[in-house]
Amino acid sequence: MKSAAEIRADFLNYFQSRDHSVVPSSSLIPQNDPTLLFTNAGMVQFKGVFLGEEKRDYLRAASSQKCVRAGGKHNDLENVGRTARHHTFFEMLGNFSFGDYFKEEAITLAWDFLTGHLGLDTAKLWVTVFQDDDEAAAIWRDRVGVAPERIVRMGEKDNFWSMGETGPCGPCSEIIIDQGEAFSCGRPGCAVGCDCDRYLELWNLVFMQFNRDERGAKTPLPRPSIDTGMGLERITAVVQGAASNYGTDLFLPLLRHVEQAAGRKYGADPEHDISMRIIADHSRATAFLIGDGVLPANEGRGYVLRRIMRRAARH
Repeated sequence: MKSAAEIRADFLNYFQSRDHSVVPSSSLIPQNDPTLLFTNAGMVQFKGVFLGEEKRDYLRAASSQKCVRAGGKHNDLENVGRTARHHTFFEMLGNFSFGDYFKEEAITLAWDFLTGHLGLDTAKLWVTVFQDDDEAAAIWRDRVGVAPERIVRMGEKDNFWSMGETGPCGPCSEIIIDQGEAFSCGRPGCAVGCDCDRYLELWNLVFMQFNRDERGAKTPLPRPSIDTGMGLERITAVVQGAASNYGTDLFLPLLRHVEQAAGRKYGADPEHDISMRIIADHSRATAFLIGDGVLPANEGRGYVLRRIMRRAARH
């Protein structure tokens, strides 16, 4: 069974062997970007490149980016511990193209990595595309060989990505895994797009091909680009056959430590399990935030860290 560290290394090595520059994770404190409280996605350090304000000496990149979503627009704090997938701190695996390859190569690379290198069962995989993106749907059907009934068209809310109200934007395509009836919410009509854990989004491929102006008009970008994101915690749970992210080698050592400190067994009581997951998750976030220079304070990033520490202490 592959460890999380091996999956991370496999991902970076795979894309490096396909002419991507492996770029180190940037800090959790975004550099020269006052619009963000924390780095919350892999594309943050490349924002200037996508906007044409900055140039790098490579056109393809791959990274495993440290991310925190516990304040501002992306705030998962109150869900953490109560679900199988929410975290304050996580790693985002991503590959990027800055005007080099576009939809076809992004799609075929992602599929090959998941099925050819990680060995995921193609019979369990579904894909979504933006409702008007006939090009992506045709690539999935004709180039990759996904059955048409497993290609689901979704609206703007789910399958159109934008950096903000204006600026670079484009349709996206998600790779979904059906984890089976045991993960279903049981509601009638549970299918791809349901927010339960049966149909789990693994990887989002964003096709940045437009620039949206203040009036909402979209014009084609001169150099369409690719921005993808796949949570290390999620893909590790799938590869390791864990029912939740907390059942992987990323969290089990922390949970074992909490068991010893609390004198309780993880898995014995649902309410205690919530508390133990919160402690495990929040201790990771606390360690990485302090490691990147954030200290508890009464405002801003330091206040978010203080809330995370306080919530863990309560539990």
